[in-house]
Amino acid sequence: MNPIIRKLVLGFNNFRDHYFIEHQSLYNGLVTQGQRPKVAVIACADSRVDPAIVLEVEPGDIFAIRNVANLVPPFEETDDQAYHGTSAALEFAVTELGVEHVVVFGHAYCAGIQAMIDTQKGKTGSGRFVSLWTSIAAKAYTSAQAENPNATGEALARCCEQHAVLVSLDNLRTFPFIQEGLKAGTLEIHGWYLDIAKGELSCYDETRKAFQPINGTLD
Repeated sequence: MNPIIRKLVLGFNNFRDHYFIEHQSLYNGLVTQGQRPKVAVIACADSRVDPAIVLEVEPGDIFAIRNVANLVPPFEETDDQAYHGTSAALEFAVTELGVEHVVVFGHAYCAGIQAMIDTQKGKTGSGRFVSLWTSIAAKAYTSAQAENPNATGEALARCCEQHAVLVSLDNLRTFPFIQEGLKAGTLEIHGWYLDIAKGELSCYDETRKAFQPINGTLD
């Protein structure tokens, strides 16, 4: 067996023999009663930022929606016969599961956002699907340049990553079921940003119009 695949199989065996057995009642409840997470997390597919690991949650705690660059597309009617994976997952989380919070979970050193930046600079090579998908965040590049015209390299990337979270928050508000939840007070949306190099988590503060560290903040 391939060493990498073998590692995965051994990992499952260890999970089954230890964690699964120790939490059998939890899984029985999730099976018989179904999932009822209170939070949907829109996270990046990046292998370094698994939200379940980073946030240390148990099975059933969060509904994870992962894609390239943790992006939310704007609401679009479905009569175009296109596929809307992220929108479908978001709809299911809000209208079927009744989550009370939606978190857009951005992060530093995001290759998807870097692909968007490269495209905005006229470079090619990010691939047909990646370049089209990450163009959702193109406005983040413009906003980042307006905020810091002299930013280049990593400084520009970090700024774009945070502004991409804001783009996704704006796009969330275009969905009718999100609008309804916000108006009724049954739903809240949040913009978070994880610096994976520093181990720091920040939340976007609407009042201050900036990301504020929330490490250790429990209220």
